[in-house]
Amino acid sequence: MNVILASSSIFRKQLLSKLGIPFKCISPDINERRIKGESVSEYVQRLSIEKAKKIGISNKSSIIIGSDEVADLEGKILGKPLSRNKAKNQLRLLSGKKVIFRTGLCVMNSDTEKYYSSVSNYSITFKDLKDNIIDSYLDNDDVLKCAASIRIEGLAINLVKSMRGNDPSSIMGLPLLKLINYLDKFGINVLSK
Repeated sequence: MNVILASSSIFRKQLLSKLGIPFKCISPDINERRIKGESVSEYVQRLSIEKAKKIGISNKSSIIIGSDEVADLEGKILGKPLSRNKAKNQLRLLSGKKVIFRTGLCVMNSDTEKYYSSVSNYSITFKDLKDNIIDSYLDNDDVLKCAASIRIEGLAINLVKSMRGNDPSSIMGLPLLKLINYLDKFGINVLSK
């Protein structure tokens, strides 16, 4: 079985590379609009499933990995800022607050369409962030394609007061502990090559 990461994210690609299994990346083109009344957890889980299913349609005999992550600040989604101005505004919102990074994961067999899916939550409480700290962070790290302008494996660790969660890789967009478990259910064991 081929392994396909349904993503164009360089961060997810880097994480999956750590498992040492061959894979390819295909970017799914799906509508990422949130459905009215949908909780943040339901939203990221649905998107991860839709990404895997979309890639599975044209890629048979494959195990497809779909993932989606957002930052949940008191029910408000903070996505990828894509501009410095939006990034600065997001970081001002995070100042002194706790945000929950919710990461949906779906691993699907494209032949049977059987899949395993879940949401990993990782909370981060931020220090009080002054504008000079925010500007320095934005000057020195590439975060415009990161949920809530946070790249925890980069300089964002300097902005953090405390962190809590079961899988630190989930904050980077791909919960490896659950992924390894789901791959194993499909007979892909990383260490038994």
